[in-house]
Amino acid sequence: MNRQAKGKTPRRPPPKKTSNNQKDPVGVYCRVRPLGADDEECCIEVISNTTIQLHAPDGLKANRNGEFKETQYSFKKVFGIKTTQRELFEDVAKPLVEDLIHCKNGLLFTYGVTGSGKTHTMTGSPGQGGLLPRSLDMIFNSIGPYQAKRYVFKPDDKNGMEVQNQVDALLDRQKRDSQSTVPKTPTTRRIDPEFADMISPEDACRADGVDEDSSYSVFVSYIEIYNNYIYDLLEETPFDPIKPKPPQSKILREDQNHNMYVAGCTEVEVKSTEEAFEVFWRGQKKRRIANTQLNRESSRSHSVFIVKLAQAPLDADGDNVLQDKNQVNVSQLCLVDLAGSERTSRTRAEGNRLREAGNINQSLMTLRTCIEVLRENQMCGTNKMVPYRDSKVTHLFKNYFDGEGKVRMVVCVNPKADDYEETLLVMRFAEMTQEVEVARPVDRPICGFTAGRRQRNQAFKDELTRRLEERGGPVDGEFPTVLNQLLQSFPPLPPCEVSGPNDDVTLPRLIEALEKRHRIRQMMIAEYNKTANMLKSVLQEQDSNNLSKENFIHEQRGKLGEKDKMIQNQKNEIDRLEKKSKMLEYKIDILQKTTNIYEEDKRSLQHELESREQRLQREMSEKRRMESRMQGIVTDAKLKWEKECERRVNAKQLEMQNKLWVKDEKLKQLKAIVTEGKTENRQPQRPSREKDKVPPKRSASPSPVPTGAPVRPLHRRSHSAGGERWVDHKPSSNVELDTVLQANIPKAIKVNAPNEKALSKCDKYLLTHQEVASDGEIQTKLIKGDVFKTRGGGQAVQFTDIETLKQENPVVASSRKRRSSESGPDGEPMEGDWTDVETRCSVALEMRAGSNLGPGYQHHGYSKRRKP
Repeated sequence: MNRQAKGKTPRRPPPKKTSNNQKDPVGVYCRVRPLGADDEECCIEVISNTTIQLHAPDGLKANRNGEFKETQYSFKKVFGIKTTQRELFEDVAKPLVEDLIHCKNGLLFTYGVTGSGKTHTMTGSPGQGGLLPRSLDMIFNSIGPYQAKRYVFKPDDKNGMEVQNQVDALLDRQKRDSQSTVPKTPTTRRIDPEFADMISPEDACRADGVDEDSSYSVFVSYIEIYNNYIYDLLEETPFDPIKPKPPQSKILREDQNHNMYVAGCTEVEVKSTEEAFEVFWRGQKKRRIANTQLNRESSRSHSVFIVKLAQAPLDADGDNVLQDKNQVNVSQLCLVDLAGSERTSRTRAEGNRLREAGNINQSLMTLRTCIEVLRENQMCGTNKMVPYRDSKVTHLFKNYFDGEGKVRMVVCVNPKADDYEETLLVMRFAEMTQEVEVARPVDRPICGFTAGRRQRNQAFKDELTRRLEERGGPVDGEFPTVLNQLLQSFPPLPPCEVSGPNDDVTLPRLIEALEKRHRIRQMMIAEYNKTANMLKSVLQEQDSNNLSKENFIHEQRGKLGEKDKMIQNQKNEIDRLEKKSKMLEYKIDILQKTTNIYEEDKRSLQHELESREQRLQREMSEKRRMESRMQGIVTDAKLKWEKECERRVNAKQLEMQNKLWVKDEKLKQLKAIVTEGKTENRQPQRPSREKDKVPPKRSASPSPVPTGAPVRPLHRRSHSAGGERWVDHKPSSNVELDTVLQANIPKAIKVNAPNEKALSKCDKYLLTHQEVASDGEIQTKLIKGDVFKTRGGGQAVQFTDIETLKQENPVVASSRKRRSSESGPDGEPMEGDWTDVETRCSVALEMRAGSNLGPGYQHHGYSKRRKP
């Protein structure tokens, strides 16, 4: 037999919800508890009814930049240390209770560090009831006269409600009364002193607009989430003092509307505030016993008190509840007291305690993560999955964040300095939470009958009772009286006694009276029919008028409802804009402070820049003075050394001239010795007298040697002395030298770089080139050339010769000559040593190339190479 593969059960599609684009932000409130001691350091300051300011304690005042850091946080409303429990309830929990009565869900939870006043805010104390007892009192004050009898509404264990008939409800009540463990009337019980007088009578309040044509029943349940496990605090378990059993944890399930609920959780129907609060304290005592047995702290668990309100319309008679499960509306209000959010290091826990504290912090961290993802999805338009399932707390209340009811949070803070760091984390989480928007729940109207059924039924019963009490009999006894009045309106009958068989008067008279009565009766019947028809028409007209008026009233009510919705939307928009305005004002204040800080920094930097500019100007002026001073010193030193150099040059020139004169004299002696050997065989001539001789003119250059063949000089006259047109090319990189000899060509075209235009106008080219000689001095070379035209129509230069201008220091040159004139390692004779004729001749021949250019200069000429 082939078996078909078993597939997974398809998930039921979620019910279609009415689309509602209107969203409300999560209402976040802040409550500051008073300090434990007057001399204790405070780190929180209430600035306004919406803003608080945190300043670091003395030990943490400096941040990383070493500056004093203060932070401000805004809330929907801030409650100071003088706020009463009633004022807190009026602003925070009362709107949620009103929504609960009008078939809307609500979630209210307190958040803060251990010891910040969360439990006092939620539960309160005798004479100062918290949010929970005041919410219960307001519920029963509002629906008290309209409550259904016990067991008319019955939970179906699937997060829904069933409606029982009167017989089944009566049987359940009798069964409950027969149990000895449950007293018959809760009002006769002795009130527990722990919750006695929680709310004073003058603080009692009630909701407006309660539907009188509906019946209500209140069910409460109390659970605890500890170490990520859910425990039912109202579950009836046998107590074993010898071996107590730990409580069994519960699981979360999803109902047909995809709402989360605790499966198997005990739901107790209560009929008064005292009974509901007694159930709450019964769960509190069980929680304390469990904490004692398991050695754990109550502040390390989350407690959730759930109030369910079931309501259904009355039937057409206005007497019984309508037996239709689809017409039952169930709304719930969850009051959550979260565990303390302090760090595990501060709890000083070890072992199991440390692990449990880590789990609690993990659940709170999951709550923060869900809030962050919701905020990111709404602000950035992303569609990230919110990790509700990572924690039981977030998984249980995920429907509220998806738009199934209002969400409000009361942040409780302790202003003492020891809680500063934890309070700072709480403030950041609260600031992020109020940026999350939750879809506004849609109205769920009850589909009933004509309004006022209960009131009319009650009025009928009262009138019937009154008449029965007045008459002492049935109301139908009025009919004979009316009949007698009608009979009396007819004419009287004549005597009917017949005198004998021949009496012909009595019977005709009786017949005539009866006919007259018949005619009167017919006339009365016609008049009655006419009057009845008229009355019927009048009644029909009245009915039509009433129907039209009812339609008009219904239409006006619809318009009024639309106007109310419009007004409410405008109020919400105004509130949103006011909040946005306050937020912008707060941001403007922050930006103003930041701007002031930047302006101060700018002024200080500007001042520092001006001071540095002034110092730089002083340094620049000082530098200019130093430069002018050094320039003056250099100029003076330059003039001084120029004069000294000129003096030394003149002295050296004079010395060299003297030496040249000595050499001329020696050359003359040599010439005389040479000519003396040739003229020995000739006749001696008469020497001229000394007085007849003309003394030779002393010159810087030696006299030409009177030899037979003329000696060709090694240099020739420069071509620049002619009438040719020259191009004088002096590169811009050349250094100006203060030498006596300068290349000066008249009518020359001076250029820094050769070009074709200049070369076409000239026939000679001169390049002034400078380079460093081997002795470190700058020598100038004058490279000359001829300019000629090429076949292509251009210009070309052919270099012919080079003239060199070299500058030397005479002191160095004389020392060099002095060193060279001394006998070196080769044993050459020194200057002034005259050995023989050959030596003197060689010395004389070496002096033939002397020039008259002055000491320190040499002029070398390179003749143009000519073709043979």
